[in-house]
Amino acid sequence: MLARARAEAAPGLWERGGRRELVHEDQAWLVALLRARAGEPLLVVLSRDPEAVRREILETTLGGLESPTILAVLDSQDRPVYSRVPLGDARRLLAVGFREGLPTWRLAVYQRPGFSPRQAVRRQVAVFMAAFVVLLAVILAGIIATWRLMRRETEMARLKSDFVANVSHDLKTPLSVIRMFGETLEMGRVADEGRRREYYRVITRESERLSRLIDNVLDFSRIEGGRRVYDKAQTAVEPLVRDTLDAFAYPLAQQGFKVEVDVAADLPEVVLDADAVGQALANLVDNAIKYAGERRVLRVEARAAEGGLLLAVADQGIGIPPEEQARIFEKFYRVGRSETQGRRGSGVGLALVKHVAEAHGGRVRVESRPGEGSRFTLWLPRAGDA
Repeated sequence: MLARARAEAAPGLWERGGRRELVHEDQAWLVALLRARAGEPLLVVLSRDPEAVRREILETTLGGLESPTILAVLDSQDRPVYSRVPLGDARRLLAVGFREGLPTWRLAVYQRPGFSPRQAVRRQVAVFMAAFVVLLAVILAGIIATWRLMRRETEMARLKSDFVANVSHDLKTPLSVIRMFGETLEMGRVADEGRRREYYRVITRESERLSRLIDNVLDFSRIEGGRRVYDKAQTAVEPLVRDTLDAFAYPLAQQGFKVEVDVAADLPEVVLDADAVGQALANLVDNAIKYAGERRVLRVEARAAEGGLLLAVADQGIGIPPEEQARIFEKFYRVGRSETQGRRGSGVGLALVKHVAEAHGGRVRVESRPGEGSRFTLWLPRAGDA
């Protein structure tokens, strides 16, 4: 447009404010070619001081830009009209002219001394790749965490389902024994008084076993809900051990167990909840019976140890693999071996033992070797130390 206007007017002479004045082309800010009514071309030029343009527009527009290169505005003689920093020996990368309005000015890009565009691109690519790798790692970690959570929830649902099935079976077993002996007595098939009394004792012990199973479930529910309260009092330990073993007299005799009991005479005074500790000891005995294997030997000990009371239940059964010994006290957990298949259990017995021990300020431990048996020890502090 400027070239056309200059072709139709005197060189360097543009109409300005009704007067023909000489306006240097570097001062041309806005140039417009209009058509008058008579059809004659009319050139309108709006000029502005370059210093005002630099100060009011270029510094405002380009001064706030952050760039690894140098941005500059050049005139028609490649002289800098504006640059934030001295150009010096900076190498010009490119220059682009303004289309209209500033026909003789160009926007130029210079390379900063010591700056390499290739290195900058490589750094940007490296940053992008690092961010991409981090993003992938975060996504992968999220996927793994979600998968583990889903697997844990699925496993917990399966364990709870097994828990219900095993509890139902465990409840059914003593009920079947009670029903069988009860019907036998009711029908008058036992004439011998001694045998009748033995049947009554079996019914009583199986009823106690049934109560113990129900107590396990109820106590587990209270522990899960944080409602379990222990009634601790000074308790004689020997009767507690004897009563627990008496409750298992029928299954021990029926399965041909050899029972060894070693209760020391110098047992320390212990403040405990007799029902809870008796239940914990019963769970250990029941566990030994279930996994006794072919060598049916059960040994129960009670003695002073480490300034407290030590209760131990040992068997010569199938044993527990070392990698699973730390998990057997978890709720619902059952050792996953072929030797344990078919052996029913709620999966909460040992978890209850651990909770009872810790509630009394004690601990429970296991020593076991596969094929040689297991030894569970329940240690409780003496009176005044709990």
